[in-house]
Amino acid sequence: MLRRHVSGRDPGEDRVREAAHVGVEALIPAQKAQKVLRHSVRGQVLDALRAALFDGELAPGEIYSGPALGERFGVSATPVREAMQQLALEGAVECLPNRGFRVLSRTPRAMAELAEVRALLEVPVVLRLARAVPAEAWAALRPAEAAAAEAAGAGDAAGYADADRAFHREVLSLGGNAQLVSVAQDLHRRSQWPLPGVARARRAELVADAAEHAALLEALIEGDLPLVEQVLRRHFGMS
Repeated sequence: MLRRHVSGRDPGEDRVREAAHVGVEALIPAQKAQKVLRHSVRGQVLDALRAALFDGELAPGEIYSGPALGERFGVSATPVREAMQQLALEGAVECLPNRGFRVLSRTPRAMAELAEVRALLEVPVVLRLARAVPAEAWAALRPAEAAAAEAAGAGDAAGYADADRAFHREVLSLGGNAQLVSVAQDLHRRSQWPLPGVARARRAELVADAAEHAALLEALIEGDLPLVEQVLRRHFGMS
């Protein structure tokens, strides 16, 4: 296993965060790969692949092999294949026997359908929770909202995608339905994969989206149900 810093954080986590900014090739130094537990390597590879997909480094329609990506990462092909299989479950790639994995292309219609399903799932749940969850429980979500706002303010699109999902997860988790949270998170992640040829969200767009989180949270804390519904409908593109 890798030694941990005094803070208790796995240094592998720091490499993953760095890889999201400097590219997947910086993920795991080859000479240290064998010192990391297999499941840890898989998680690091998965995070780096997600970042590469989000940033467009792995292009839609292209085919990538496990051994070739493993060589880039300094790991064996096994954790790469395991990570790619997870991405296939998430709808980002498709498995091609004896060839590798093809990055799937998304269409505007498919993305609109995902957004509609997310709205049909999340909006009624949050409206129900707004009537039952006390203000102090909503106030406890301020750190999650602030993390999203910070990523948006920095123009960090990949970081904002993670923080956005985390905020929605914290909101839905107050309902105590783990299966609903899992389904909603899967839909949310699928809806974040970029469309081919479409530029990533600009800083102003990220800030505007994060501002809706803040407005929603304040309305929930205040118990202003009409405003909660108004913000939710705007956030999910229903108005």
